[in-house]
Amino acid sequence: MEHPKTKPKFSQRHPFLFGLLLMFTAVALLSGAMAVWRSYAEKHPGSMLAFSSPKIGVVHVEGMILDPTDTLNWIRRLREDPTVPAVLVRINSPGGVVGPSQELLLGLQRLAERKPVVVSMGAVAASGGYYVAVGGHQIVANPGTLTGSIGVRMELTNLQGLMEKLGIRRDSLTSGALKTTGSPFEELTPEERDYLQSVVMDMHGQFVRDIAQGRDMPLDAVEAIADGRIMTGRQALELGLVDALGGQEEALDLLRTIAGIDDRVELIEDPRRDRSLWRRVLGSVEEELSLQRSRWGALLGSPWGPMWIVQ
Repeated sequence: MEHPKTKPKFSQRHPFLFGLLLMFTAVALLSGAMAVWRSYAEKHPGSMLAFSSPKIGVVHVEGMILDPTDTLNWIRRLREDPTVPAVLVRINSPGGVVGPSQELLLGLQRLAERKPVVVSMGAVAASGGYYVAVGGHQIVANPGTLTGSIGVRMELTNLQGLMEKLGIRRDSLTSGALKTTGSPFEELTPEERDYLQSVVMDMHGQFVRDIAQGRDMPLDAVEAIADGRIMTGRQALELGLVDALGGQEEALDLLRTIAGIDDRVELIEDPRRDRSLWRRVLGSVEEELSLQRSRWGALLGSPWGPMWIVQ
């Protein structure tokens, strides 16, 4: 007597589809578990620290400050991470554009509302670099760090003489008398110079007020040294612009003390810093080209562009 044939299982008839279903199920379960974990971590951050060693987040502000998007995203991630009780900010920057410097300052201020933030200055943290630094609770500088340079400048290029030698003339139609202010094809009029100077001084006033607020200093004390002068870390300490002298290790020790954590702590940095040397070089070249485009923006038909530099 023949036994009826057993019908093949779905996994046997459709092994590929069955594998996909298993994979999707595993991903769904993992995603659900991670969502539960994140929800619990946000509501009970202290308990989650018991299951994992505390970490100190490290934020790097390097080179010309032009586009802070990536750094701000990393700051936001550290701010929301319950396993990161404190953050070290390492600055090696000569300055940059006003708006991006202000964005980084605000990002650090929001971070400092939730957890301790200590700034460590490297070779240079001047102008926009110092602007960002005042967002931390404490600032540590090397004795020879170049810092300060509190001020704003605007760069304009005048090609009028060259254009005349080449026999090239340029006419423009505008909707207002000040619309072409800063054009490289004509000299500034006294009215235009006064106009641009007022904008520079308004930005300078914002810079000075933010430093006075961030450092808890009298406004007139900051104004007295906000003449663009560069200074060493030692001089900045005497003027109250930094809190202590030392390198990155000293800044870390101070941060551990403030946060109440021991030496057994992991330092976590932005994963983007693991990119290859070649990509870092390309990134530096791109930053320099961006700066040059900013300075020569008027030649491309936009007399403004990000030419306002705290440097």
